Amino acid sequence: MSNHTLNDVEEGKDYSFPLQEEAILQLWEETDAFHQQLKLSEGRPDFVFYDGPPFATGLPHYGHILAGTIKDVITRYASATGFHVIRRFGWDCHGLPVEYEIDKKLGIKSKSDVLNMGIGVYNEECRKIVMRYAREWEQTITRSGRWIDFRHDYKTLDLNFMESVWWVFKTLFDKNLVKCTSFKQFDVFILGLGLSRLQSYAILNGL
Repeated sequence: MSNHTLNDVEEGKDYSFPLQEEAILQLWEETDAFHQQLKLSEGRPDFVFYDGPPFATGLPHYGHILAGTIKDVITRYASATGFHVIRRFGWDCHGLPVEYEIDKKLGIKSKSDVLNMGIGVYNEECRKIVMRYAREWEQTITRSGRWIDFRHDYKTLDLNFMESVWWVFKTLFDKNLVKCTSFKQFDVFILGLGLSRLQSYAILNGL
């Protein structure tokens, strides 16, 4: 067990925020504080928090840590005010960040290159790299003090996740809650595929 307790107080010139942070993180790890808190709150009303997951193909940066801290405050507050809050970390495994890395790795320049390789082979190459920086993400998020479950994480490439998204969308559509609007946008095409407005703007601006 750690020699540090919450009763140990250092003040003035002897106080070190980094050392105190490390001591608290060690205490949380030794007591499995997060999962113990989940057990103690079982039976309470559920608080559901939908968290947009990051891409695992890149390393975490300041923006991720800032947003993660805000999300942690929300879920901690809900837990402290009488709710049971399951917090599962997620991984966004779709879209351009993954495809860009594979295209660069394999020297893919056109849609025909993908078709010649085979969609199945291309998808499998993408699957191989989606969790490339998972360990670095867990280390950084844990070091920031955020309580979230990496043991039962989810991935957007999982078939049950994709099917659940389509089920939600169909349910909303059937209830006439999906509205179509017209708007102007710049269309950018890569490998013959249309991109979203946000992705189009990012490429047009050289991001």
